[in-house]
Amino acid sequence: MRNPRFVEDRIGMKYGAGGGAMRALIEQIFIGGLGEVGDGGVGLAAMDDGAVLRVGDRWLVITTDSHVVHPIVFPGGDIGRLAVAGTVNDLAMMGATEPLALTCATILEDGFARDDLERLWTSIRRTCEEAGTTIVTGDTKVMGNGELDGIVLSTTGVALTDRFVGDAGLRPGDRLLVTGTVGDHGLAIMATRHELGLATSLRSDVAPLNALIRRALAVGGAGVVAMKDPTRGGLSSALHEMAGKSGVAIVVDEPAVPVRDEVRAVGELLGIDPMLVANEGKAVIGLRPEIADAVLDAVRAHPLGRDAALIGECVADRPGAVVLDTGFGRRLLGEAEGELLPRIC
Repeated sequence: MRNPRFVEDRIGMKYGAGGGAMRALIEQIFIGGLGEVGDGGVGLAAMDDGAVLRVGDRWLVITTDSHVVHPIVFPGGDIGRLAVAGTVNDLAMMGATEPLALTCATILEDGFARDDLERLWTSIRRTCEEAGTTIVTGDTKVMGNGELDGIVLSTTGVALTDRFVGDAGLRPGDRLLVTGTVGDHGLAIMATRHELGLATSLRSDVAPLNALIRRALAVGGAGVVAMKDPTRGGLSSALHEMAGKSGVAIVVDEPAVPVRDEVRAVGELLGIDPMLVANEGKAVIGLRPEIADAVLDAVRAHPLGRDAALIGECVADRPGAVVLDTGFGRRLLGEAEGELLPRIC
């Protein structure tokens, strides 16, 4: 579904934030004449979590991302863990749960501390081990003092899979599963960035999800029909993309959406809905109704999926809409134009 938003003459922060404005930028500037793939693959125009190319009788999945989080170290993780987990998770969202390898380009600001760099690369190595992959090549650049805010990491991941899963395979009656609590990453970053000094255990959820998704695919098989990781723009943006591309509406059971008490409290304090906030260790999975309960049980049996829940259902009315059922009534769930919290991942 094409995005009707008009891209302004000057590109502001909202255009890199994962919401509707960024999708409009990609559609109006980047896609034209690029990314066409044949043989049933997936290219740039699909705006999915990665590209898919036919290689013999298998599919090669490729994804790339850049990471500009501030601060670079936060409760529960750092920019190094974020870079590896984010790339591994994008591959997993396409059904590719065994990453062959990653690349990593590092751009540093003049004067960046060696000790800090070594700590970040220790974190990168540990997260690669956790995900069962490694970094095989990369690039290093240094920019002048004040020309960059510390460090930027750009990663690419590749993997092979027998069956890929896009984000547009939903149909009426399908169920939506979220693999855990929402809003953890974004609100942990916000609390740290602004030194709110809140007496909470708020931590980012950043983690590689490929083992968890592998389990869901093993149980659900062809009944797993769509996946998305709710990063920038949060759960709301992921659901809007999935609904719009699939030509269905999604009715979300608000009481079923798992939110930690401390996340809810900080969100209320700051006036931010956790469903609009980035996650870095969660997935949204679209399931045929007959296998939904079995996949939920399998996901909950994994340490990263203990708080998983079935949160909604697809319907035919109002294609592209996301409707929030509060238990007392229904309303449309809005999607942020851009990320409420910039430089979150």
